[in-house]
Amino acid sequence: MSKLPLDRILQSQGFGTRKWCRELVEEGEVVINGETVTDCRNTFETDGLEFSVYGDAWKFREHVYIALNKPADYECSRKPSHHPGVLSLRPEQFALRDVQPVGRLDHDTTGLLLMSDDGSFIHAQSSPKRHIPKVYVATTHDPVTPQLVAQLLKGVKLHDEPAPLAAVICRMLDTQQLEIVLEQGKYHQVKRMLAAAGNHCTALRRTEIGGLKLNALGLAAGEWCYLDEAQLKLLAET
Repeated sequence: MSKLPLDRILQSQGFGTRKWCRELVEEGEVVINGETVTDCRNTFETDGLEFSVYGDAWKFREHVYIALNKPADYECSRKPSHHPGVLSLRPEQFALRDVQPVGRLDHDTTGLLLMSDDGSFIHAQSSPKRHIPKVYVATTHDPVTPQLVAQLLKGVKLHDEPAPLAAVICRMLDTQQLEIVLEQGKYHQVKRMLAAAGNHCTALRRTEIGGLKLNALGLAAGEWCYLDEAQLKLLAET
């Protein structure tokens, strides 16, 4: 736990510069425990602190960990070029505290995307040494065959990879749909593997990371939620 002046608390939560946060307090826009606080020098314990700004409820979080159900036609980039960025789907306070995507999904790929401002968490989730499984559902141009599944499990050679890449798990879901589990996280990996195996990916959705399942979060396309401790632990489960 730590005790901080209110302006520093607001600044740490992404409400603006310290000067702007002082103005918020002095203008009576911050309420704590049902009382309007107008002195930014007042200090508060940050552990479990809840407050409201402009009438919107907030909870103090040292770091932000969220899951987003990414819709199609959004880019996982701070500087999107052809489509809106996924960062536009978050509250503006998250931008000021540098909440960013953990890895990337292609603009036309949908599904589970993690975001955080915790550098250690981002590094751990992105590190290939962790071998965190990610589950994808791919829709294919041509019918899924037992031979295709077997080939993806055995491994396919991509032109810029020194060794064949193989799925950890691959199974047919429907005539033109399969579930594929990967650990490597290479660039466009699912699409390139399907192309190398003689098929073509027409739609792709990430449904799980580790033991965290998108369906269990109940998020519609474009919606996000904070992850609690139990959900964060699921990310390390295989």
